Amino acid sequence: MSASSGTFFITGDPEADGLLGREPLALLLGMMLDQQVPMEWAFASPAKLAARLGGLDAGAIAEMDPRDLEGAFKHKPALHRYPGSMARRAQELCRHLVEHYGGRAEALWSDAATGAELLDRLSALPGFGSEKARIFLAVLAKRRGIRPPGWEEAAAPFSDEQRRSVADVTSPETLQEVRAFKQAKKAAGRGKAD
Repeated sequence: MSASSGTFFITGDPEADGLLGREPLALLLGMMLDQQVPMEWAFASPAKLAARLGGLDAGAIAEMDPRDLEGAFKHKPALHRYPGSMARRAQELCRHLVEHYGGRAEALWSDAATGAELLDRLSALPGFGSEKARIFLAVLAKRRGIRPPGWEEAAAPFSDEQRRSVADVTSPETLQEVRAFKQAKKAAGRGKAD
């Protein structure tokens, strides 16, 4: 499998990166967790959660006792800087998947007719604002080859060639380029989309 067709180099852990390529729910949860923590931490956490729960299943997570899920998030090392709130958000996300997509993360994008439709679906997810939805659309297009018509416009500016987000990480070197871009934008008082 080529780097552009689903192999990830985000976490520095080949097993965690491999799970992102194989398991759509892991990739979706990693994106949800990618806020206020380094992206390596966010995207490595689904593998840790899978190990703690014996796998990743949206239906099972949706039905879990919230205290048990919070315990899995808080167990050392914690899965996020804010493990309690992120456990609740992960459960809300999984409940949304069960209610609208039969518990299958990939059903979010498998039949989306246009980039705009896919963006609308992603924007409706718990924990996904406008920017996160556009970045994840770019991840799907650039890293998984899921490119419904109009995806570039829907994901803009994250669909361009600038290495500005996790969608553009194809190697340890490009991870550092993305990090440098974000730091430069932050120092200038601007965001990734500027």
